Parts: sequence; C-alpha cells; structure tokens
Amino acid sequence: MDYAKIVDQTFLKKGAGEDEIKKVCDEAKAYGFRALCIYPEHTKWAKEYLKDSGVKVTTLIDAPTGTSSHQKRAEMIEQAKKDGSDEIELVMKIDDFKNRKYEEVFDDLKELCKILPTKVIIGSGYLTDEEIKKASEMVKESGAICVKTATTEDPLDNQELKEKAKHIRIMRESAPGILVKASGAVRTLSDVKIMLEAGADIIGTSSGVEIVKESGI
Repeated sequence: MDYAKIVDQTFLKKGAGEDEIKKVCDEAKAYGFRALCIYPEHTKWAKEYLKDSGVKVTTLIDAPTGTSSHQKRAEMIEQAKKDGSDEIELVMKIDDFKNRKYEEVFDDLKELCKILPTKVIIGSGYLTDEEIKKASEMVKESGAICVKTATTEDPLDNQELKEKAKHIRIMRESAPGILVKASGAVRTLSDVKIMLEAGADIIGTSSGVEIVKESGI
C-alpha cells in the first residue's frame, strides 16, 4: 500500500517563515502526500510551492474549538479560498455542540461547507460516544466531504490508541458515504494500520515522512 496517498502531512507552527514552509512543501512533493495541512497565514506560500504537484493545500480554520462567530468563520474561509486553498479543515463549534445548540451548529456547518470542500473536525476527545455519533451524523448531512477526529490541542492526543480507534469506528458507522480522518498522535506505521482497520480513510500526522520510510515504499 502507498501510505503517502492517505497521509495529510501536518505542519502547524505559528510564526514559521517562508523557508520552513518551502521545506515541508518540498517534502510533501517528494513523498507524494495527499495534502499538506497548514495555518491560514501560510496558505499563499504553500500554494506557490505545491503548484502542479498534486498535493492539496488544506487550511485549518478556527482551531482549536471553533469559537469564532459564523461571519468571522466565513471570512476566514473566503480568505483561504482567495489564497489558493484546495480544501479546509473546519473546527465544529464544539462549545455550542456541548451545550446542545445543535441547530446553530448544523446551520453554521451547512453554510460554510458551500465555500470550499470541507473536512469538519468534531473534537472527539471532548465528546461522549453518543455525541461523537450525533456530531458525525450532523457532519454528513451538512455537505462536508469528511469528518475528522481532532486537532493537536484536543484531549484525544493523550488517550490510548484503542480509544482513538473506537472513535473512528463510531464515526465510520455514523457517517457512511463520506471520508473519515484520524489524527491525534498517530505517529507510527502501526498506529496508521490500527486507524485504517477501524475505518479511517485519511491519516493526519506530522510524522508522514517517518511513516512512509517505515513502510519501505
């Protein structure tokens, strides 16, 4: 299996300079990753350096818990689109979801998913199993292309691998027909295989180079 094709290489470093962005873009091209996930301020550089490479530019929007207003979120996505982003990773309004403001959360997602292809981060480390199910169903109905577990600041990062795999299974069962992305301390080929077996389609990691090297491909 060509693991690079399912890896969204992640580079989320505040204050990174253009040379650093070029370096990770060069790696993404060399290994043929599915995408490079970055902060909004790095989108223009990434688009320039990944031009015609086949590697998607993915912009992270409103991390870590989706607290910005709907209008602000829309503006951030429109800017990412203008800067050349191919798709976005949008954090669900997690606090509102936890407070059972389901209609507001859904309406926000439904409108924002119209701007660019959207992977929605539900913050599964903050949610119960039943909430993961409900959030995944909501994401599917919103028009998103993918439901994703977490950002790097999610409590999921510190949970056992079997717990992460359980989240993926719930998401896969609850959102048939769209992609499922696993992230949160997925660092080795063994970790990747466990996530894929649980039902993940895409792996988000900053360890893509090491994983591909470990696979021997």
